[in-house]
Amino acid sequence: MNDSGQDLDLRLVRYFTVVAAHQHFGRAAADLHVAQPALSRQIQRLEKYLGVRLLDHVPQGARLTPAGRSFLPRAQSLLRAARQAELAVRDQAGTGRITIGYVEDLVITDAVRELRRRCPDAEIATRYLSCRDVGALSDRRVDALIARAPLPFAADAVTTTPLYEEPRMLAVPRGHPLAGRASVTAGELAGEEAAPCPFETADWTSFRVLGAGVPLVESYEDKLELVASGRAIAVLPAGDRRGSLRPDLVTVPIEDAPPSQVVLVSRKGDPNPMISSLRLSAEAVLTAPAAYTA
Repeated sequence: MNDSGQDLDLRLVRYFTVVAAHQHFGRAAADLHVAQPALSRQIQRLEKYLGVRLLDHVPQGARLTPAGRSFLPRAQSLLRAARQAELAVRDQAGTGRITIGYVEDLVITDAVRELRRRCPDAEIATRYLSCRDVGALSDRRVDALIARAPLPFAADAVTTTPLYEEPRMLAVPRGHPLAGRASVTAGELAGEEAAPCPFETADWTSFRVLGAGVPLVESYEDKLELVASGRAIAVLPAGDRRGSLRPDLVTVPIEDAPPSQVVLVSRKGDPNPMISSLRLSAEAVLTAPAAYTA
């Protein structure tokens, strides 16, 4: 039975949608920047209010119960309605608000600075997203996303604006047979098992495992450690300089690989006027580093 005299807490509803998106309490807690025990207690509060169990703990993480599956689209609709009401009021008052997600190696400082110049009274927030945060745009934790294409969204659900392109490079450990080459071809990299991140280009940008028995890793740093140890190679955009910070890794240009494309993505039909301003700002100032445009 629900708590007498209390309305449904939208914060708890949002917590539930994030856990449902990740299907894992630990990853959801990290995404929400709350402690996992606290998140579990908040979900229990929501379940107590509704009088039903929404999530079951399973060895792989969390699984929606039949009641949870029924509640999820309604919860998402409720959050959308609340967001639209907020935007309508802010639009009438002339105050904008936007949260911009950005992924992994990308730096969006210039676009944010330009957006602040164009909209000095707006509330502008940024949010770093990891591989595990693939649902951040769909569940409205961010209003727009700057990332590398392609992304796991239905084409009719998002509006995509290309910003710039970068060539690809190979990252290998020093001493690797390809480490001393001026360049390599795509054919020389064929046949290796790819382990891409959802926010990395699914067809090319990846960590490619060499041989069997390599443990499953999620963090970028752990993947670089596999490369440095000779157990994997990495195919990365040339603008991703994180690997170059390690002196035990070498990068080699890939001659015939398709370029990596950086895009701005937003939900199709989103009424937030700040998205259009962000799009104009990003198109004006976000370009490929000069070293990679030749």
